[in-house]
Amino acid sequence: MNIDEIIDSIFTLPTSSQEKLKNHITEVYHPKGYCLMQADKIISHVYFIKKGIVRAYASTQDNDITFWFGSEGETIISMKSYVEDKPGYESIELLEDCELYQLETENLRKLFNEDIYIANWGRKFAERELVKTEELIISRQFKTSTERYKDLIRDKPNLLRRVQLGHIASYLGITQVSLSRIRADIK
Repeated sequence: MNIDEIIDSIFTLPTSSQEKLKNHITEVYHPKGYCLMQADKIISHVYFIKKGIVRAYASTQDNDITFWFGSEGETIISMKSYVEDKPGYESIELLEDCELYQLETENLRKLFNEDIYIANWGRKFAERELVKTEELIISRQFKTSTERYKDLIRDKPNLLRRVQLGHIASYLGITQVSLSRIRADIK
């Protein structure tokens, strides 16, 4: 997905504002398995996925718990670092070779002060991230693992072909054995 499509999916900017924003965005490549962000560190960049899949996870003493997947067109961000300049909670691992667009948070903040359209784009961006977080919390609290799996099939069917079942089971909050049972029941 190209950067113009990603920017426009958040909020359509006038051409001059979009060009200003794009002047601060660079393309980067990282291989599968690369840790793009580490928990307990301040992250100074926002990323947009051009190509590839990533997962966000938190580590416990016993294992890693996946709580989000991102794919083409989505944003990778540590909201705690973005909003408060404090270490984030999550780690981000690339599950495929990834082509990403990188934007330094400090440059974005400067653009917010210089251009009202970019500031509004940033507000829409933050609102969208908040809604995604709210949906995740509600899903975890009020839906069964089977319902969450069906939502995943409906909303992100490509993940099932591209992500290890262990990560999907972790995302659903179940074991791989339980995931196998759910999959068998749905077929």
